[in-house]
Amino acid sequence: MKIHHHPLSGHAHRAVLFASLLGVPHELALVDLAAAAHKAPAFLALNPFGQIPVLEDGDIVIADSNAILVYLAKKAGRSDWLPEDALGAAQVQRWLSVAAGELAYGPAAARLITVFNASFNADEVIARAHVLLGRLEQHLANRDWLAADHPTIADVAIYSYIASAPEGNVDLSAYTAVNAFLARVEALPGFVPFAKTPAGLTANA
Repeated sequence: MKIHHHPLSGHAHRAVLFASLLGVPHELALVDLAAAAHKAPAFLALNPFGQIPVLEDGDIVIADSNAILVYLAKKAGRSDWLPEDALGAAQVQRWLSVAAGELAYGPAAARLITVFNASFNADEVIARAHVLLGRLEQHLANRDWLAADHPTIADVAIYSYIASAPEGNVDLSAYTAVNAFLARVEALPGFVPFAKTPAGLTANA
């Protein structure tokens, strides 16, 4: 099994983190974003959208980080990470949608400005990040995990860009429950950290 990734991509980190949490043997294949390797014909043959991560499992190719989480959980037969019942599956899907929406256009976008020089409006995406963090703080006030009474792929999907939010000048210090959630993810057996950069608030940390 091979995961095409870049160490500074939170989307790629989701896939790498979950493979490690599952204890699935895998090889990491670096995609050189600076050299536009993700736009090269060989990579576009794997993912025409030109995005990382991409999972290769024999002849099977899975693009999109959340799709990879689903694939890995299903292949491993791990209904604890991805519930089979209707309600449990729906509760996980809700947070996968947040990861593809509010998370991507808030904390992830803020970090893209400082780490990759993206041309977003910083005030706007940082404000979106704090709206999401406020909702997460409320949701986690009386529970340990996002979608169940144990960790699921919902938690994996949300973790990376929340943990790295300070790199996009999004201050996490006011969010006690969110920080406790991050610590719980980091305490899971098999956890692998997301590479840090000196950008944003972390430059002064």
